[in-house]
Amino acid sequence: MDLLVRNARVWDDRPPMDIAISGGEIVGLGSDLKGEAGRTIDAEGRAVLPGFVEPHLHIDKALLYRRQPARDGTLEEAIRLTGKLKAEQDRDDMLQRSRAVLDMAVRSGTVAVRVHPDVDPVQRLLGVETALQLKDEYRDLLDIQVVAFPQEGIIKAPGTFDLMVEAMQLGATVVGGCPYNEPTWQETKDHIAQVFELAQRFDAPVDMHADFADDTSDHRFASAQHIAEQAIKLGYQSRVSLGHVTSLASLTPPEAEPVIDALREADVHIVTLPATDLYLGGRADVTNQRRGLTPVHLLRDSGVNVTYSSNNVRNAFTPFGKADPLMIGNLLAHAAQFGTPHSQREVLRMATYDAARSIGLESTYGLAVGKVADLVVFDCPRVDDILLDLPPRRWVIKSGRVTVETRHECVIRPAADGRDQQ
Repeated sequence: MDLLVRNARVWDDRPPMDIAISGGEIVGLGSDLKGEAGRTIDAEGRAVLPGFVEPHLHIDKALLYRRQPARDGTLEEAIRLTGKLKAEQDRDDMLQRSRAVLDMAVRSGTVAVRVHPDVDPVQRLLGVETALQLKDEYRDLLDIQVVAFPQEGIIKAPGTFDLMVEAMQLGATVVGGCPYNEPTWQETKDHIAQVFELAQRFDAPVDMHADFADDTSDHRFASAQHIAEQAIKLGYQSRVSLGHVTSLASLTPPEAEPVIDALREADVHIVTLPATDLYLGGRADVTNQRRGLTPVHLLRDSGVNVTYSSNNVRNAFTPFGKADPLMIGNLLAHAAQFGTPHSQREVLRMATYDAARSIGLESTYGLAVGKVADLVVFDCPRVDDILLDLPPRRWVIKSGRVTVETRHECVIRPAADGRDQQ
């Protein structure tokens, strides 16, 4: 075998286990496994999880927070300021900022990300081109999926649809959408129709930003049910993800029921983005300020797959963050009241198995024999304490290869000649 991880705490109610890895896959999971290994790691009883998955990350807009500081902190201001900066984007600068965020993700124990670069007449395909370059550059550290994301709308930004076609031809594998960024409800529906049209053309999944508002008084921010119904009509069950969906929380349970029923029937994945949604949500409320989160408990209890992600990192949309799903999960646990032991385990599942399912990795993902060996060993003695302790990632293993060791506090990159660089 290539790698043997001994004495890893896979389950808190069982003794530590050994994990045998060969050819990038887990080939053994049990007590006192026998055999020679190219490398052996003694986890000394530390907790282990499958690697984190970030299903919604904007690397092209990351780390812009000091370039054009926000004054009001609103969504409208964030869109305006980022749009201005986008017109001044430089390829090398975008690559440098994107690498910085991806390195943060690797250090945090993330093994897969879905990135959402803007595609529009302003930035054109620069974000997609740099994301595809980084997809290849980071292939031994991260699995990267690239979304063709029309942040500025499709109908109101003529030429965007053609650019999205070109992005898919270049190598993007997911069709994005931002239907609320259209002037009217009819144009919002037209936007959604064009997203599905393009997805069908390329047999690609759909991942839209949707219903990012405090309430549903403007129908453009109440599109989740319509999207789910279109997914069912077009046979796109389980192939649609929606980020944000914060306005759903403004509905009473009886009002939300038909929306949630449609989401469940369509097997739509909901990606809550707590760092952004909490920061931007409820700003106009004078009393009883809203939390700005989708109703995570209600959705999950109703059978909808809900996961979470970092979204933006240190820009006008989210001035904080370091692409660490564990930090975001701890924030979500506080805000969404996931404090019981069972709920805390759910948060960990949301960042691992449920996130992997949301981006189509469930067949190869997990801590089991036959799955890809993507693992994180935490400096923590119990799995149930990971969310509480926010422990260092002692080792990160991607496809059977150690990519991070905290004693070095750096990402180990493969050099062109096959030797490791630090």
